[in-house]
Amino acid sequence: MRLLLVEDDPMIGEAVQDLLRAEGYAVDWVRDGDAADTALRANAYDLVMLDLGLPKRDGIAVLRDLRTRKDRTPVLVATARDAVAQRIEGLDAGADDYVLKPYDLDELLARIRALLRRAAGRAEPVYEHKGVSINPSTREASVNGVPVVLSGREWAVLEPLLARPGLVLSRQQLEDKLYGWGDEVSSNAVEVYIHGLRKKLGADILLNVRGVGYLVPKA
Repeated sequence: MRLLLVEDDPMIGEAVQDLLRAEGYAVDWVRDGDAADTALRANAYDLVMLDLGLPKRDGIAVLRDLRTRKDRTPVLVATARDAVAQRIEGLDAGADDYVLKPYDLDELLARIRALLRRAAGRAEPVYEHKGVSINPSTREASVNGVPVVLSGREWAVLEPLLARPGLVLSRQQLEDKLYGWGDEVSSNAVEVYIHGLRKKLGADILLNVRGVGYLVPKA
């Protein structure tokens, strides 16, 4: 999953970026509202973590412009603990949820997981399909009840496909979920991770739609 972190405080931004990357997310970090707007227009993200008190353009303006473009990317607003009016304004402007500063990191990760589930049209915390089960909160996977160890990159490929059976994702879309800005992208990385997942989970769990991309079949 690829996330956009919009945070002008360098200490907070670095800490949150490191946390999210350690959890297997690809993260792009920008530090002002203009850069956030540019990133959102140029890239597809699974979630935006948006501070409201930003230089150049405030977070509310960024959020309103995003929603005016009919962009439904989930937005998690970050506000100070005593900024109740700001939280209300953010939610009314189109934010999906908010998190309070200073962050409780476990709560932050739980809210991100909940928003990603909702965006995928799922309510259940564990994804199960054709005997394969994954739990995003614990990063545990199993096949017919037998635990399977997945690498972080294998997980990043599998989760968006298993969350939406029948949805085809192209190699470029999967690469976007694997890598943030500045990451070195291997030309055959997706194929390597798909091959590894098929060996661990079964050959039929991930199908190649020739010339289009990959999917988890519905049935």
